[in-house]
Amino acid sequence: MFGNLEFHNPEFFWLLLVLPLAMLWYVLKKKKQTAELKVSSLKGFKVTRSSLPKLKHGLFILRLLALGLLIVALTRPQTVDVSTKTKTTRGIDIVMAIDVSASMLAKDLLPNRLEALKKVASEFIKGRPNDRIGLVEYAGEAYTKTPITSDKAIVLRSLDDIKYNTIIEGGTAIGMGLATAVNRLKDSKAKSKVIILLTDGVNNSGFIDPKIASELAQEYGIKVYTIGIGTNGMALSPVAIDSRTGQFQYGRVKVEIDEALLKDIANTTGGRYFRATNNQKLEEIYNEINKLEKTKVEEFKYSNYDELFRPLVIVAGLLLLLEFLLRNTIFRSFV
Repeated sequence: MFGNLEFHNPEFFWLLLVLPLAMLWYVLKKKKQTAELKVSSLKGFKVTRSSLPKLKHGLFILRLLALGLLIVALTRPQTVDVSTKTKTTRGIDIVMAIDVSASMLAKDLLPNRLEALKKVASEFIKGRPNDRIGLVEYAGEAYTKTPITSDKAIVLRSLDDIKYNTIIEGGTAIGMGLATAVNRLKDSKAKSKVIILLTDGVNNSGFIDPKIASELAQEYGIKVYTIGIGTNGMALSPVAIDSRTGQFQYGRVKVEIDEALLKDIANTTGGRYFRATNNQKLEEIYNEINKLEKTKVEEFKYSNYDELFRPLVIVAGLLLLLEFLLRNTIFRSFV
C-alpha cells in the first residue's frame, strides 16, 4: 500500500525534534500547573482518591499527537502512481531480398550459406519489434515471399520456409531481386525505407539492370544495404546433381561476387556494402545494420499524485478539539 509513498517536503521532519523538547518542558513545569496548599496535618480532612488528576496528563499527550500529525502533514505525504506510454516516432519498413540460387548451399559458412543467413536474419527480425518487414526471394527470377507486415510470427515462418528449390529459374538476377523489393516499398508511408540485399554471386539473369533498379530505389527514397556472402578464394559448392539419388555433388569452386556492383548499388542509394566471409562476420554485419537503422521510441511518463496530508490535518484538528472540550469540562477544576 505504501510502497510508492513519497514526501514532497521531507525537510519538515526536522520539526519533530520539537516534540521531545515539549515533553521535557512539560515535566519541568508540571509542578507549577496546579495550586499547592501546605498544611501541618491531613487529620480532619476526608481523603478521596480520584484518577482524574492523573488523567489530566492525557490532555498534553493529545496536544503532542496533534502537533506531530500537523508536522507530518507539512511534509505533504503522497502516493505516486506512475504510468508509462511509449510512442514510436520513426517507423522503418524493411525488405530483405535473399538470394536462393544453388550456390547459396555452399559450405564455406556452416552448415551452408543459406542456413547461416536464416539464423542470423531470424535474430535480426526478432530485434525489430517496432518495424514492418517483408521478404523477397530471387535466383534467376524474383518474387515476394512475404509483403511488409508488422506480424513478426508470419515473417519468421516465411523465413524458415525459404529453401533452395528448382521452381525458381536458376541463375542470379540481382536486378530482378532489387526491383521486386523496391516495388514492395515504393508506396510505403514509413519515415524510413530500407532494403537488405544479399547475394553470393554476380548478376547473370533477369531482364532488369541492377543499376536501373538502384536508381529506382534512390528515386523512391529507399536505402539499400548490400551484403556479399562467401569466403575469399575457393568454397565447397554444388557442381552437379547425382542422377541416381537426386542429391547435389560438391566440389571446390572459386567464389565470385560482383563487389563493384554491390558497392555501386549501396552508394547510389545512400546505404553501405558489407562482405560476410564467415558466420561471425555475417552476424556482425546484421548487428551493424541494426544499429544504423534504429527506430526512435519516445517514452512518456504520467504521474498521478494522491495527497495524504488532508486526513492528518483533520485528525489533528479533532484531537485539538477533544483536548479543548476535556480541558473546559471534565478537567476544568484541575487544569
